[in-house]
Amino acid sequence: MTPGPVEVDPRVLRALSTPILGQFDPAFTSIMNDVMRMIQQVFQTKNQWAYPVDGTSRSGLEAVLASVIEPGDKVLIPIYGRFGHLLTEISERYGAEIHLLQCKWGEVFDPEVIIAEMKRVRPKVVALVHGETSTGCMQPLEEVGKACREQDILFIVDAVATIGGANVQTDNWYIDAVIGGNQKCLSVPSGNAPITYNDRVEKVLTARKKVERGIATEVELAEIKAHAPIRSNYLDLAQLQDYWSPRRLNHHTEATTMLYALHEGLRIVLEEGLENRFARHQYHEQALIEGIKGMGLELFGDKRWKLPTVTCINVPEGIDAESVRSMMLEQFGVEIASSFGPLHGKIWRIGTMGYSCRKENVLFVLASLEACLIRHGVKLPAGQALQAALNFYSRG
Repeated sequence: MTPGPVEVDPRVLRALSTPILGQFDPAFTSIMNDVMRMIQQVFQTKNQWAYPVDGTSRSGLEAVLASVIEPGDKVLIPIYGRFGHLLTEISERYGAEIHLLQCKWGEVFDPEVIIAEMKRVRPKVVALVHGETSTGCMQPLEEVGKACREQDILFIVDAVATIGGANVQTDNWYIDAVIGGNQKCLSVPSGNAPITYNDRVEKVLTARKKVERGIATEVELAEIKAHAPIRSNYLDLAQLQDYWSPRRLNHHTEATTMLYALHEGLRIVLEEGLENRFARHQYHEQALIEGIKGMGLELFGDKRWKLPTVTCINVPEGIDAESVRSMMLEQFGVEIASSFGPLHGKIWRIGTMGYSCRKENVLFVLASLEACLIRHGVKLPAGQALQAALNFYSRG
């Protein structure tokens, strides 16, 4: 019950045992086509380009940033938790001129603050985390995306913790590139990162590819000015999209088994239906919250911007947070998470994501947390956590 990785859906586990096909076998390229189509639906986009990058979620983040950012480009990164710092580190490595906005962990930005900074900095890229699992907060995106489009700024969003569990409207929110993650709300093992990007991003890729391959005409060179070639070979979206295009130009050996897993995970999401899936995550999130409150514990952060797939709890004063976590794991087989940086040891984080987001898990994590807190000497109304959650469930 962490904010990722979470339990893998049993159907996905079965798909992982499917015999290996050659990466150009028509049966396998048909699966590739299915995956692209389903990524478009899950990301709520009509973008031509929607496919997975082989590697963990970070490979998707780095592929997009490495392919878009050129040395000296201004990149604005609003940070409200740990993973904004990750966007910063990746962007720095590719030569970006970084401009940061920061707010207290446990809060999010008023979109107008970001928009005002955009007008001041005039960046090429705004990179922003949608769901920050380190703090359990979710940043509103639509106003920022619209302002980016009006100012001709590329808007890149890390939706690793939200895709498949919370509403991510790529096209309606004017997002130019979105990176998702397998191991959270999709309930697929970590190993590839579904992404999508639009023609505004593709225009940058095309210009950089022509410079890299030395195929730009003098007129084109004048138009694309001093574009730098993409530094990474493996994470070069210009080459990856050739591989995922009907041409199937060989770039790497596809992670066949992982694609089977993602294919099945996406099928499960779409069978449930996006609206039903979002509602299920909110439903079990609320049951968990009722139980936490029934136990007398306090939630961390403001409910106005709470991430529906992660619930953060303030550790009671005087309690060793890691000792409680260890007891839950050793005695009950339940894993919850600590946090990072200024919140380490101060909050616990419970994930209600994908296949893990179900009634029996919510009840079991409440029971085990209560039992371990009592063993650590915390005075609390024994039994009330489960009763509060059961009361919620009984109301349907």
